[in-house]
Amino acid sequence: MLNISDVSKSYGPRTLFEGVSLQVNRGDRIGLVGPNGAGKTTLFSLILGTESSDTGTVTLERNVTMGYLPQESAPAGDETVLELATAITPEIADLQKKLKAWDAAHPDEIDPHDNIHQRFDELGGHQLEPKAKQILAGLAFREKDFNRPLKELSGGWVMRAYLARLLVQEPDLLILDEPTNHLDLESLQWFQDYLEHYPGAILMISHDRNFLNQLVGSIVEIRQGKLIRYRGNYDDYLVQREASEAQLLAAYNNQQKEIAHLMEFVTRFGAKASKASQAQSKLKQVERMEKIEAPTNDDKKIKFRFPQPQRSGQKVITLKDIHHAYGQNVIYRGMEFLAERAQRIVLVGPNGAGKSTLLKILAGVLQFQSGERILGHNVKAGYYSQYRVDMLNPERTVFDEAADTPQMVTEQFIRTILGSFLFRGDDVFKKVSVLSGGEKSRLALVKLLLDPPNLLLMDEPTTHLDMASIDALLGALKQFEGTIIFISHDVYFIRELSNHVVRVENGNLQHFPGGYQYYLDKTAQTSARLALTASSQVAQKAAPVEKPSNKKIDKRIAAEQRQERSRQRKAHQEKIAGLEARIMNLETKQRELTAELEKPETDEKSGLASSLNRDLMRISDELDELTPQWEKAAADLLHWEKSIAIENETNPVSN
Repeated sequence: MLNISDVSKSYGPRTLFEGVSLQVNRGDRIGLVGPNGAGKTTLFSLILGTESSDTGTVTLERNVTMGYLPQESAPAGDETVLELATAITPEIADLQKKLKAWDAAHPDEIDPHDNIHQRFDELGGHQLEPKAKQILAGLAFREKDFNRPLKELSGGWVMRAYLARLLVQEPDLLILDEPTNHLDLESLQWFQDYLEHYPGAILMISHDRNFLNQLVGSIVEIRQGKLIRYRGNYDDYLVQREASEAQLLAAYNNQQKEIAHLMEFVTRFGAKASKASQAQSKLKQVERMEKIEAPTNDDKKIKFRFPQPQRSGQKVITLKDIHHAYGQNVIYRGMEFLAERAQRIVLVGPNGAGKSTLLKILAGVLQFQSGERILGHNVKAGYYSQYRVDMLNPERTVFDEAADTPQMVTEQFIRTILGSFLFRGDDVFKKVSVLSGGEKSRLALVKLLLDPPNLLLMDEPTTHLDMASIDALLGALKQFEGTIIFISHDVYFIRELSNHVVRVENGNLQHFPGGYQYYLDKTAQTSARLALTASSQVAQKAAPVEKPSNKKIDKRIAAEQRQERSRQRKAHQEKIAGLEARIMNLETKQRELTAELEKPETDEKSGLASSLNRDLMRISDELDELTPQWEKAAADLLHWEKSIAIENETNPVSN
């Protein structure tokens, strides 16, 4: 449906794309990745026709509809949320305005010609509303928000409304630029589920690993001016790219050795009359070679150790009997909270439940109506949003602002940290006053990490970060010896960082003393229990109460269950062991073949290098198939063991 053929694009001396091609077919789910500045958004502009390529063509199949969600900034006018969500074409939007103007001017009259209503009906305008309301609700809009003017909403909510319109429109090709940036965790889950059943093709830019893993069937990487397509999701892409880089490096090294060998002959014998023709022949051989570019890792992990804060007491922060309301809207009534040293607590729950309010109360930036906020011994709290808004000096450069820290750190260290958070080259000399909101957010994180308090409070810290920067942030926070309380919609980030979950809902806090998977398992278990209880209550009304079972029968059933579990565990373990053995064998062969390729004598034997490369490609393809199988088998075993543990908790008779 979309064909990009031999496209090149440059800005002055900088080439973003050189002769790239890409085909998007119906039903494709493609993730577009690459470092910031590689050209992802520019590629979208070429597809949308807002920019033109220097060479090549971008063609869209006839009658194919295309919808685009930009990363930031969409206009917000007088139209309501529902009007925007249903304005899926310019004509429908125009008719909506005319209908609204007529109803305002003639509230009790019917249009005698009724052309506007008739045309609106012909276009299915009235049928759009139920679908729009369902989608808006999934994106966490409340019914009372449907008729609010768009201009009253914050930028994030405006972007949600535009996303709703796109889903109502349901184009054949959906083009999304960081669509999860403005979603909370629960609306993100709804959106992800919705896209899993979306009938059209999807091309998206996202820095949310979990989102890509769940949705895409291929990854297109922008690298060194090329588009490289990989089969599978983001995790599959990482494995394939590593194998591809190893092969490319071996081929590059082999070619460099061959060039060095040929050039040594040219240097030694070029001036000798008897050997001059041979030397010239070898020089031309080097010139005719199709040179292999040295592989570069744009996303290599930057390792550094951040300064550590002063150690706090065991009890870090306590909230007692907190009452807080916004006017008549009561958020908390008698709320209690305690965080202890080294906890990494993620706050989850539906939109509007009070997560950000709780974080602001913990930070001391929101005054509650009654109750106590008690900081523990030696506790110093740092609130991420507070840093961005209140503590950046607009007259300083980025570097000077980052360097304003009591910690003893070198200029090179500061430059490294800034680079990992996307301030590279001359960006460090920009004034803070000219930075975008996203850039200020990143600078605030740098300042926070260079002089961290021992209680970190962060609201959506991964927004505006690419994957390498998220890795850098995670690396810093995993080293951090203090306490962290945060809100995030990035499931990968939550899984990697949290060791405690607090669900906020209806003014109540429910604690889950484990990571995010523990929370999911426990809440799923609770839902299953509720469903079981409900069905049991219905059954009890229809059937007589059974007599208690015989103890001998219970013991026999328990023994049979243990035997069955043992058999299942053994089957899981044997499957994993078999896959591991095959993978290890292939990896050993891969290392042997790579070493063989690097030997100087390999190139002297006709056709040997080509044969070795073919074998390497075959092994790489096998590993591409086996590695996801092993990962799934290991995940299946882990899930099975957790389900058994949960069953043992709820049914101790079977232990």
